[in-house]
Amino acid sequence: MAVARKKSDGGIKAMMDFHCLTESCEGVVKFSLAEITGRDFQAVCPKCHQPYELNADLTDKLKRMLALVKAIGNAEDILGSCNVAVNVAGGSVKIPYALLLTRLNTMITLNLGGQDVDFHLWIKPSSSNTFN
Repeated sequence: MAVARKKSDGGIKAMMDFHCLTESCEGVVKFSLAEITGRDFQAVCPKCHQPYELNADLTDKLKRMLALVKAIGNAEDILGSCNVAVNVAGGSVKIPYALLLTRLNTMITLNLGGQDVDFHLWIKPSSSNTFN
């Protein structure tokens, strides 16, 4: 499910997914993070067709996650200068922040229907130069 994004959004496509909450279903519900801003947004499991409507609190949290993704995209030009230092036996190792964004799995655990659910975030830059 690809969604075209405006250049002002940093050219980032952000997808979310979570495992269907229906007990016997093994489906994965997927949606574009940008879609949650739509008035009638509803996610549907592709296997059992269980619909999921997001309440105002959950929608607000996902909108703020979208704002965070946009902020990271807007900071692309300085990410090459940012590192995370990890202390090891011989000193410390600098890991480029941009590398962490593309190699680590990002997730946010939110309450959906009274149950804590891991929403996985997949960020795909539309430009091959993004996060290089």
